[in-house]
Amino acid sequence: MKKAKTASYTLKTLPALSAKERARLKALSAKPDSTIDFSDIPPLTDAQLRNAVRGRFYKPVKRQITARVDADVLQWLKGQGKGYQSRINAILRREMLSSLK
Repeated sequence: MKKAKTASYTLKTLPALSAKERARLKALSAKPDSTIDFSDIPPLTDAQLRNAVRGRFYKPVKRQITARVDADVLQWLKGQGKGYQSRINAILRREMLSSLK
């Protein structure tokens, strides 16, 4: 039995839409939201909404940079074990989110 190959795409490698697909998407986007049938989607309970996590599967794109960091700061980060670059990113993200509030 031949094993099926998994298709994997990125935004850069997605195949182009056909004219028929573009026309279908244009027609769908022109429809008002009031025409959407939600009858097969059960409503969320209060408990589900309380436990909801925003952005749980969000994975931002990483970019390589060069940054100068004080030697003692770098020593402290590296002294906490592997993953010091991820820790730098986590610290920066925490500060970014804090400043956005």
